[in-house]
Amino acid sequence: MPTLVLNMSLPIMVSLLVQSLYNIVDGMFVARLSEQALTATSLAYPVQMLMIAVGVGTAVGLNSLLSRTLGQKDRQEASQVAMTGLLLSALSAGLFMLAGGLFARDMAAGFTQDAATAAACGEYLYICMVFSLGNLLCMAFQRILQAAGNTFLSMVVLVCGAVINVVLDPVMIFGLLGCPAMGIRGAAWATVIGQWVSMLVGLYFCLRKNPDIPLSFRGFSLRIHRIRAIYKVGLPAIITQGLNSVMVTAFNAILLPLSSTAVAFFGIYNKLQSFLFMPMSGLGQALVPIVGYNYGANRKDRVVQSLRVAYPAAAAIALAGTALFCLLGRSLLGLFSAGADMLALGIPALRALSLIFLFAAVTNITGYFASGLGDGTTNMVGSVLRQFFPLLPCAQLLAGSGGIGAVWYSFWISEAIATLFALVRLRQLMVKKELSVPAPSLDRAMEM
Repeated sequence: MPTLVLNMSLPIMVSLLVQSLYNIVDGMFVARLSEQALTATSLAYPVQMLMIAVGVGTAVGLNSLLSRTLGQKDRQEASQVAMTGLLLSALSAGLFMLAGGLFARDMAAGFTQDAATAAACGEYLYICMVFSLGNLLCMAFQRILQAAGNTFLSMVVLVCGAVINVVLDPVMIFGLLGCPAMGIRGAAWATVIGQWVSMLVGLYFCLRKNPDIPLSFRGFSLRIHRIRAIYKVGLPAIITQGLNSVMVTAFNAILLPLSSTAVAFFGIYNKLQSFLFMPMSGLGQALVPIVGYNYGANRKDRVVQSLRVAYPAAAAIALAGTALFCLLGRSLLGLFSAGADMLALGIPALRALSLIFLFAAVTNITGYFASGLGDGTTNMVGSVLRQFFPLLPCAQLLAGSGGIGAVWYSFWISEAIATLFALVRLRQLMVKKELSVPAPSLDRAMEM
């Protein structure tokens, strides 16, 4: 099982780390334009996260159902499930494309009263939303490959797009190699082009290199039971991911009256934290098909073994991230051309925020494990506790009483409560699914 988890998760980790360069590289180059441009992309980030939430949620539900179907050796049904998931992803993209064409600039104007920042944010959002089809279909193709165990090809899908994005960012933002300088619009175009390249590569691999799940509209019928099964796991995942969008928007609203620099810093933190959590997400994403396949094949012993491997691995990743944020905060912020004010605010904030990573690891892995068993609610409730309540009320209270320096401690409260819920919920799942308790230490943790 350790070898299987490593072989399944390592390509996903690499692909997600490379994918996170979309936001990291955008932020680094946009910061060279101005802090106002960086603030504009930070304000646009929640809407981008909402698109990712719908895409990832649908893809996670697709992955979970596909894995269980393959575990039952039903290749024909797997094809029907895959086509259903792709259609749902395309329809979701259509809604975002319509909303972007009609309302992107109005949404940006609602995020800030500064006209120049709102205009820059609106331009960035318009491009990212109107051309979002590549983004959402890429996620679906990637999960189809993962469900069949082709994690290396899944990695290649994302790496291709990320490399294109990294190369095009400076060219299109600053006007190199004969390309006109497009500023913040260049960052958006580089991102969109990279996403479409990933989509086309994913389509090719699914058609030519993934025989276990044939893709064809021949004999395809859209059935409500498949949609229901996908969204039984996918809808909670969408809500889970979407909460991050709500949280960032609300947190920006709390920070903006205190300092625009704090908003820019929080945008940087989200990019850095996303980069750190990508290996953990890769581990969790690998867990979904492993758990789903073995549970579908009635190999409950291997379901338990996968959890015993995943928890320590996630804890190691979290502790490494904590050390990185505590020791190299100045260097990390320097990547985004941070000035004196941001360094004074951001270095202690990074140290405070990094201490929650170990708690987040427990909640995240438990959520992915539950999704593999066909339960998306655990992941959703854990994310509500982490990113909505009690986080936002606590942040508002701490901002009013202690200012910017105190507001970050609201994350401590929410992560602790979410971790307690995850441990309790895990014990309930183990009993309900007739699985053994994964470790004696878990019994002791739940009795506390």
